[in-house]
Amino acid sequence: MLKKRIIPCFDIKDGRVVKGINFLELRDAGDAVEMAAQYAKAGADELVFLDITATQENRKTLASLVEKIASEINIPFTVGGGINSVEDAERLIRCGADKISLNSSAVKNPELITAIANALGTQAVVVAIDTKLANGNWEVYSNGGRVATGLDTVAWAQQAEALGAGEILLTSMHNDGTKNGFAIAITSQVCNAVNIPVIASGGAGSMEHFRDVFTQTTATAALAASVFHYGEIGIQEIKDYLKNEKIAVR
Repeated sequence: MLKKRIIPCFDIKDGRVVKGINFLELRDAGDAVEMAAQYAKAGADELVFLDITATQENRKTLASLVEKIASEINIPFTVGGGINSVEDAERLIRCGADKISLNSSAVKNPELITAIANALGTQAVVVAIDTKLANGNWEVYSNGGRVATGLDTVAWAQQAEALGAGEILLTSMHNDGTKNGFAIAITSQVCNAVNIPVIASGGAGSMEHFRDVFTQTTATAALAASVFHYGEIGIQEIKDYLKNEKIAVR
């Protein structure tokens, strides 16, 4: 059985780490390079960096910032935002990313998943899915949660896997930043529908929330931002708690 991973997430805007609620009301959380180094030392299993306005502003991910962060850490590093081609992905890998995350670009051009998987290997391709419950259906949203795509979340996760994704990063927009807990139902549905690792994201507010997502779903990792960024829960603290709850963590 895979040991569970704890992953801090950096939402990057204008080169700074920010955090919002339900993808809105962004506030500054700190310097990305300094925070990355601190998380690596604190025992984070991986780091996810999402340039959340790259797609909206029609520009590439901040390569120089990726390079600076990569030079400060020794843990797996996933980077997303504004990746629209194999060349974009390869550039970020050269800058020090271990994996790249596709969201809006994969929705617009699903074949991009396959092209990048062929170039870099499936292990380097994470498909990020931002999902929201609308009229009883969990629908995929793109462009930083701004655009409803009409895609069913579970079906899209299965398609992403078939196209070559090596991992799914599933974020519930309802739960994002609320600290009310992860979206257990949809996380469980996606986990049960695919054979690749699923990272649960959106809603972490307490150590019990991490326990619940690991005991009530087969998610292999839990991602959080504000509880870590603002010092509400420490990385080692959550790992010690989960070990006490008989959950195997890295």
